[in-house]
Amino acid sequence: MTETHATISTGEPIFPAGRYGRRRATGGGRRRTLLAALALLVLVGALSLISVRLYRQYGDPVYDAQVITYTDITDNQVLVDFRVTVPPGGSAVCVLRARDRAGSEVAREEVTVNAGPGNRHVTTRHRLATTARPFIGEVLRCRAPA
Repeated sequence: MTETHATISTGEPIFPAGRYGRRRATGGGRRRTLLAALALLVLVGALSLISVRLYRQYGDPVYDAQVITYTDITDNQVLVDFRVTVPPGGSAVCVLRARDRAGSEVAREEVTVNAGPGNRHVTTRHRLATTARPFIGEVLRCRAPA
């Protein structure tokens, strides 16, 4: 293959005018990278604001539940002892459930827990009636009463 003087002097081939469409101008990649970075920054900021708002609305750290024990397991019940942290003198609605060995839910119930004046920690015992032999009793979540 032979080279013409046009390709040797500039380093790039010269194409016939109008045959291959318009050529891109060099230097446009930097602008696109900057716009993509700016769009990503705006997206991360918007998602952060949304997550903070949803946490304030639904994620209440005041209500915290911990299972102490689950005992008295029979074919149709389980006794769950749990501790709930609530606002001083407040109350909470906790969702309890029992599961069998395979992990299937065999009972679910909402329990209201009331704290005495000045108390924040309430220890409660609740008996869950189940549809099959349970393997575990647990507290899913606690929230403010409606």
